[in-house]
Order: sequence, then structure tokens, then C-alpha cells
Amino acid sequence: MSIKPRAPKFSFTEVPRRWFGGSSVGTHVINAVNLLFPAGERFFVRSVRHYLPELDPVADAQLLADVQGFFGQEGRHAQAHERYFEALVAQGYRIEQFLKIYEKITYGIMEKNISPALSLSITVALEHYTAILAENALTMRFLDFAHPSLRSLLKWHAAEEIEHRAVAFDVLKRVDPSYRLRMQGMAVATAALVGFWIAGTVLLLAQEGKGWSRGDPELVLLRRGNSIGRNVFWRGIREYLRRDFHPSQHAVDALAAKYLSDAGLAA
Repeated sequence: MSIKPRAPKFSFTEVPRRWFGGSSVGTHVINAVNLLFPAGERFFVRSVRHYLPELDPVADAQLLADVQGFFGQEGRHAQAHERYFEALVAQGYRIEQFLKIYEKITYGIMEKNISPALSLSITVALEHYTAILAENALTMRFLDFAHPSLRSLLKWHAAEEIEHRAVAFDVLKRVDPSYRLRMQGMAVATAALVGFWIAGTVLLLAQEGKGWSRGDPELVLLRRGNSIGRNVFWRGIREYLRRDFHPSQHAVDALAAKYLSDAGLAA
């Protein structure tokens, strides 16, 4: 597939606080991962860009073209999600301190104290998880419950994640194909993603001031969401452990192409 940056327009001014089927839990589970995207995607770009001088302009010409498409897509994803942050702040959510802590720990401390190779390996693992989430978003239809603006944002993001899902992996394979390095990146990526995703969800739910009672349907939804999340991570780790793993082993390109065509974003 051609990796083409697109810039669809989104308006978040009419998005309600509980935009996912009226559920605070469903809304904030997705809001929390939204908070992680912009800084994370810029980290992905930095980790790949570091190794551009090691790619051969002739032998790796197609990969270099794919990398440029990857940079463009990730940059636009970051910008779009940051525009949604403005809507969250306007609704009264206090997200600035969480973002400062998250970015300080992961990119101010961790990124500066690990090797470029491990940064790239972490990127590859996180791209694998986002590709699974993207596939689920386009097949499971749970976004049918989302407000149209968020549904469009997340499905566009999902389709482009599928398009570029192999780029960082292929760069890592060129510069350092070590299986041990790949597993180290997966371990760090999983711990960081789970930890900050849970922390963001707890923070946002706490700001709802919602009291829980036994049998609350929101708690049932939370348990169901946890089950889906565990399946994503279990599948991601199980696939990634294979020595012959490659992101293209899942034939989901047509899934992304169909959504982009239906949304008028294919050209």
C-alpha cells in the first residue's frame, strides 16, 4: 500500500463529555490512550529518523520512501489528537499535569538514558500494538457507539496505522535484527503503555466524581473493557514472540483501503 499522509478535517466543538455511548468508562478508556498518542508518535519519528543515515539510498529506496510517508502520517496524527485535547480542556478536564509527568518520565528521562537501538525497538513494539488496536477498531464495530467526530478521527488514525505498520520494523530489521533487542523493546513498551494507559483512565474517571456501587453497569463495562485489553496484549505478545514475526503477516491492507475509500480519503 502507498503510505500517504492525509489531513482530514475534524470538529470537536459539539463532542459531549461522555461521547462513547453515554458511558464515562468507555469514554475515558479511549480518552486516556488519546492522551498518549501525540508525544508517543513524535518519539516514533525521532527513533526512526536517527537511523536514516544507515539506510542505503539505492538498496533501501522503497523503505526510505515509506519512512517519509510514515513521518507525515505520524505528524498529522499527533496534531489531530492535540486538537482534541483542547476540547477536553474546554470540558473542564485537567490533563496538563498528567501530560507533563508522562512526557517527563518517558521522553525527558527514559529516552535520554537508553540507546537509540532500544528506542527503535520500543517503537516497533508499540507500532505492533497500535496495529492490533487499529484492526480491532475497523472490524469489531465498537466505534459505532462513538460520537461521529471521534469515530472519524479514530478510524482515520487506525487505517493509516495499518498502512505504515511495518515501516519501523523494517528499519530495525535493517540496522539491528537482534531477537533479544526486539524482546527488550517489547518488555519496556508493554510496561509503559499499560501503566500510563491505566493512570490516564483513573485520572479522568476521578475527575468525573462518579461513585461506584455494586452491580453498576459501568463496572460491568469496565470489566469487559479490561478483558478486551488483555486480549490485545496477549495477542500482541504471543505474535511478537515468534522469531519469524513480521507485521505484514496479517492481511489487513484491504481493510484499511476500504475504510479510506468509503471515507473519501483514498486518493
